[in-house]
Amino acid sequence: MFNYNFQWRPVWRSLPDLFEASLVTLQVAALAIVLGILVGLVLALVRMNMRGPARWIATAWVELARNTPVLFQLFFFGFGLGAFGWHLTPFTIVLVGLTFNSAGYLAENFRGGFNAIPDTQLRAARSLGMTAWQAYTRVVIPQVFRLVYHPITNQMVWAVLMSSLGMLVGFRELSGETQFLASRSYRIFEYFAVTAVIYFVIVKIILLVSRLLAMRLFRY
Repeated sequence: MFNYNFQWRPVWRSLPDLFEASLVTLQVAALAIVLGILVGLVLALVRMNMRGPARWIATAWVELARNTPVLFQLFFFGFGLGAFGWHLTPFTIVLVGLTFNSAGYLAENFRGGFNAIPDTQLRAARSLGMTAWQAYTRVVIPQVFRLVYHPITNQMVWAVLMSSLGMLVGFRELSGETQFLASRSYRIFEYFAVTAVIYFVIVKIILLVSRLLAMRLFRY
């Protein structure tokens, strides 16, 4: 017989704490995506244009990021490095872990974007007197970003949701704060139900902002 007594009042009183934790979640996810874009772009260019150890390292990064669980990656940066005397804060563990993971996925997205741009455009830019740097930054990369814009949005959503694993390394983001508050009141279902709604709203806002930004950036 189902006789669970729902008690939502503790959750409503804790909403300011949950909203503050949501900002922490957005902060670490946004930083991870910005760093992931920069590192992922470098990894893609290294894999496409270089040989030897640099390419091997870039390939190993991408393969490890894409083919191992995010949780294992967080544990490596949290506990694995700690075994060698490198002790990171919970925020840094999550930031580095999400950046490592996002860079691996975005590197493949960027590589696909570069391959979709005809080589003739790069050669045409060089024939106009542009240096390789100018040709990439003014002609090729802007088109690549247009092609990978939606995958970047998806990766941002992924980073927001995967940041919830930070609670397992002591990070007080949205899920970590929810776990802490729920353990004090024993209203596990109520707290996590509200937190799920908050995650849903955050993701929908990200997708809406992304759509509006795309309409402005890619009008032509």
